[in-house]
Amino acid sequence: MPLHVPPAPAPALRSVLTALGSPTAVREARTPSLLHAQGPVTPELPLPVHVLDGIDATGVPATRLAGWRFLIRSGDHAVAAAETMLTPDGWAFSRFFEGPYIASTEHALRQAETIKQPYQARLLSIPGLYMLTLWLHGDCTADGATGHLAATDLLVPLAPAPPGIAAHRPHRVADLLPVLTHRVTPAPLLSSSA
Repeated sequence: MPLHVPPAPAPALRSVLTALGSPTAVREARTPSLLHAQGPVTPELPLPVHVLDGIDATGVPATRLAGWRFLIRSGDHAVAAAETMLTPDGWAFSRFFEGPYIASTEHALRQAETIKQPYQARLLSIPGLYMLTLWLHGDCTADGATGHLAATDLLVPLAPAPPGIAAHRPHRVADLLPVLTHRVTPAPLLSSSA
C-alpha cells in the first residue's frame, strides 16, 4: 500500500483508549453514532492535524501541529473521530465528534491508496476558509508531527469544501496554495478621497 500513516504518540493513543472506556466521556460527547455503536469501537488511522496559519514573507506556508485525530471504527466504517491535543503535561484527549468530515476522510484515504506514488497521510486545517484537507506528504519517512508543505505534496479538500473548490479532487500544493492564499488574504480597503 503506497499510503503511509505515521505512528501517533503512545500517550495520545492511550488518552483516546481511556476516553473510549469511560462511559462519562462517551455520554458527554453527545455523538449519537458513538453512543449507539453496536459492538466494540476502536481508534484507527491516527492522522496528525496541522494548521495552516498563513504564508510568511518568503511565500512559505507556515504550519503547526495542532493534535492527532483518530477515526473511531465500529464494524466496517468509522462512526466518529477522537482528537487529542498537546498540553504542558503531554498528550491529552480533547473531544469526540462526528459529522461529514468522518466519511469524507475515509473516502479521501481510500482514494489516496490508489495513487501509485507513496505518500504520508496527514490532515491540514485552513481555519480562514473553514476548510480541511487530506495532506499527502511526499516524504514518507518524515516525522508526521513536523515538516512543511512541499510544492509537490498533494492536498485533497474534504467535503464540505468551500465554494469553488472541488472536494476529493487532489491538487498539488503549488497549484492550490495560491488560490487559498488569495481567498484567505483580506482585500485592501478602498480609501475614499473627496
